Amino acid sequence: MRAVRERCVWTQTIDHRDLVPYLVEESAEVIDAVESGTRADLREELGDLLWQVLFHAEIAAGDPEDPFDIDDVARGLTEKMVRRHPHVFGDAVASTPEQVLVHWNAAKAAEKRERTSVLDGVSEHMPSLALAQKVLGKAAQVGVVAPAHRLADPATEAELGDALLVLVQQAREHGWDADRALRERLRRLSAEVRAAESGV
Repeated sequence: MRAVRERCVWTQTIDHRDLVPYLVEESAEVIDAVESGTRADLREELGDLLWQVLFHAEIAAGDPEDPFDIDDVARGLTEKMVRRHPHVFGDAVASTPEQVLVHWNAAKAAEKRERTSVLDGVSEHMPSLALAQKVLGKAAQVGVVAPAHRLADPATEAELGDALLVLVQQAREHGWDADRALRERLRRLSAEVRAAESGV
């Protein structure tokens, strides 16, 4: 990566923001490989995603004010994973996945003391369905109840897929933007969560 950055004139012009579309694309290709590809596809796509990490780290290494490199990234990640796995690297005990999550969440809360909301740290750039699932989970933590609807009663994940497709088709027929509708509803739900946290 260092050699490419030093010798490739196109690569030299790229900054972190320029790389974002490639990061999104490579992440999507990893998902495709996991869900419907071969082992060879997955190996290749993980390499492409790793290249994005290396690329960002190499750009960061050249920052005149606050440089860091891939070794700093790996060191920070190692320290975080050790802190968040006290049942592996310390004296804590966790014999079930639920107990592991208790340790993980406690360590994360200690690291992120400046956060004032369960929504802090949730990226609004996530795809809207993934964001909806995340925000609903956070809402449940503070007692905000998810909206109910007569159309939302599938019995299986496959039926859920059908129901979502039907709703998107209805949106098309009405000239509505299904993604925007979900994002707007999520903004209202997020406001409800913050209101519940502040006691309003």
